Amino acid sequence: MFQGAAALSLDAKGRLAIPARHRDALVPDGAPLVVTAHPHKCLLVYPKAVWDPIREQVAAMPGLDQSAAALKRLLIGFAQEEELDGAGRVLVAPSSRQWAGLDKQVWLVGQGSHFELWSDAGWQKQQEAMLALSAGALPAGFESLAL
Repeated sequence: MFQGAAALSLDAKGRLAIPARHRDALVPDGAPLVVTAHPHKCLLVYPKAVWDPIREQVAAMPGLDQSAAALKRLLIGFAQEEELDGAGRVLVAPSSRQWAGLDKQVWLVGQGSHFELWSDAGWQKQQEAMLALSAGALPAGFESLAL
């Protein structure tokens, strides 16, 4: 279960050091992880075993439907299998960094089965959107959640 938000830095080569506490779960037995684009202009970081069934679901969507085809191009087209290097870093492809607007400062945000990787500016916009939600009605399904 991946949770929490961590402010991290990309190095000059576009590599991200995965926090040590998440490495074993993200890349069990040295398996690759998968980095792909999300429509909200962030990246998704999955253990390969978790990504594979999602990829199969996306690939099975109709290719002639414009919306489905666009999502397939995004999710599968950007998907990159990457391995951690000896220092626990993963390379984030230049095309993926460009899609998400990633610069040096990034945010790795746990989402249970995977992480989202946000630019600093993108994460700040998400924070503002969360604050705006607190002033209005909760999304469906959250009304009865006790915290």
